[in-house]
Amino acid sequence: MTVSVKTKVVEILSPEELRRTVNRLASQIVEKTRDLSQLVLIGVYTRGVPLAQLLARQIEMLEGISIAMGALDITFYRDDLDQIGLRTPAKTDIPFDLTGKTVVLVDDVIYKGRTVRAALNAVNEYGRPEVIRLAVLVDRGHRELPIHPDFVGKQLPTAKEEIVKVHLHNWDGRDAVELIED
Repeated sequence: MTVSVKTKVVEILSPEELRRTVNRLASQIVEKTRDLSQLVLIGVYTRGVPLAQLLARQIEMLEGISIAMGALDITFYRDDLDQIGLRTPAKTDIPFDLTGKTVVLVDDVIYKGRTVRAALNAVNEYGRPEVIRLAVLVDRGHRELPIHPDFVGKQLPTAKEEIVKVHLHNWDGRDAVELIED
């Protein structure tokens, strides 16, 4: 006899709510950045990259200035590959020196903080920024490291066994944030 387990999916952000959240995050980044000409958005693979693209587009619409962007793969900087399994690295694309820049690391969800720790280590390979800030779409808590995002789209208290899944149109073909309960 097999027991079937039902997975429950709850929509946390609709496409419209996601759009408004990205707009708010972009506005907060603009407000906290002294010199937008020195601002660089670095998306952390996987969904941090399209999220950074959305933020850059929104900042350009708000301020009329093009924002430098990069994409960061942190695979070789992780300390938990034994727990998350092997993965094929993506291509880091940071075609400029980060020295003296205001870097905003962008990721979809912050959980334990290990991804951000790895991203901080990886960023050092590309110069010494004046300041590094963190923007996340969803903060679900349960930190294992003393890392706190500067810009948060949605605080979402979760149970450890729950999963937060972000879908972005330019990556997944649709916009949504879902909470998956097993």
